[in-house]
Amino acid sequence: MHVELILFYIFSSLAFISALMVINLTNAVHSVLFLILVFCNVAGLLLLSGAEFLAFMLLIVYVGAIAVLFLFVVMMLNVKPSSFKIKNWSKVPLSLIIFSSLVFQLVSGLNVNFEFVNSDFLSSLHWNNWVLENNGLNNVEVIGRVLYTEFSFIFISSGFILLIAMVGAIVLTMHQKSNVKKQQIAIQLSRNFTGAVKFISLRK
Repeated sequence: MHVELILFYIFSSLAFISALMVINLTNAVHSVLFLILVFCNVAGLLLLSGAEFLAFMLLIVYVGAIAVLFLFVVMMLNVKPSSFKIKNWSKVPLSLIIFSSLVFQLVSGLNVNFEFVNSDFLSSLHWNNWVLENNGLNNVEVIGRVLYTEFSFIFISSGFILLIAMVGAIVLTMHQKSNVKKQQIAIQLSRNFTGAVKFISLRK
């Protein structure tokens, strides 16, 4: 058995178990932690598929930003588990409807014909060892060359737009108070230095 196939089974089983733990746990912090584990396993599956850029973007964006934000918000709000309990069997009809709709969308989007999945097709699959492909260009290098050569202006412009949006969000959230003493540099610099120091003769 190939190493990639063993890793695929390990990552997929861990992702499936972690996803079940996300929806079954009552503690919100534990659910977010298992959600991070799901993202990490999916990133491993993407690495096995040869999509390094998507795997790293999933780790940076979802795990590094969104999941950490979820965890921070949940810990700040201190969400307590609800005393109201729902029976697990009452979730089965809704789960079947959602699952069947997702499978229908996947099949209709990919236009899959399940008749070709037989032993001859499975035996003709070619396993690509991604460990031995270090000499060639990967997806990250190819996308980086395209972004920084042909679309460099658009890439830098989008960075400036995000910077302006971040600064605007900080300015809008700042609360200006009128009764707070602040240092006014312009008034300090325009002050006449001749009247700053006074000599007072004390009486003897």
